[in-house]
Amino acid sequence: MKVTEGGNLKHRQLCFKDYLQRSSAEQREYAEVCVPPRMTKTDNTNTDEQTEKLLEEILSAENLNRAYYRVKGNKGAGGIDGMQVDELLPYLKGHKDELLQALWDGKYRPKPVRRVEIPKENGKMRKLGIPTVVDRLIQQAITQVLSPIFERQFSDNSYGFRPQRSAHDALRAGQRHITEGFVYVVDMDLEKYFDTVNQSKLIQILSDTIKDGRVISLIHKFLRAGIMVDGLFEESPEGVPQGGPLSPLR
Repeated sequence: MKVTEGGNLKHRQLCFKDYLQRSSAEQREYAEVCVPPRMTKTDNTNTDEQTEKLLEEILSAENLNRAYYRVKGNKGAGGIDGMQVDELLPYLKGHKDELLQALWDGKYRPKPVRRVEIPKENGKMRKLGIPTVVDRLIQQAITQVLSPIFERQFSDNSYGFRPQRSAHDALRAGQRHITEGFVYVVDMDLEKYFDTVNQSKLIQILSDTIKDGRVISLIHKFLRAGIMVDGLFEESPEGVPQGGPLSPLR
């Protein structure tokens, strides 16, 4: 399995330690990266500055380690390269340096997602795009940083794919509305929404909040990574794949 190679690592960008982060339950499993020394948080850091330096936060040791454990805990099938979740740790041990260097240099290229179809309740099929395990790790790291930022923009009446919210919460809200005397329910759905999202418009909307162009560029690469269907590559000029950690956020 190949990864884009960077040049020599610069101390001002990356630092790696000889020891591994250890957990008695996980026995030395890790993502093993260090916060870039140039990134320092203070009480005076404002929102604009935070959204201008998001890549540093995404690639921080703490965030990448949390992303690794989340991907590991979610398990799931492998992508087009065949790598499984339990193979991610050995891969990171051998390729973390060039992986991170490629991300810092803007040279990382996500792999196409693997097309999988699952049946829907109405008898139709839902198309999923399964990213590689490495791409899932990076997507998860991005999601962990962006979700709290965009969470503040959602309606208080929104429950889908929201942290600390569930379908049960939506049902309880519906019960309250009935008790309050509301008698009408409007049911609407955007047909094939994920398949037809305008990517340019999506990037524009993200850019209104996210001022770190490096992160916007990385998300755009995930959007345009393409799809593998029965061994054949298909471009993805529109829509967003369902199946990766970034999907709910997008």
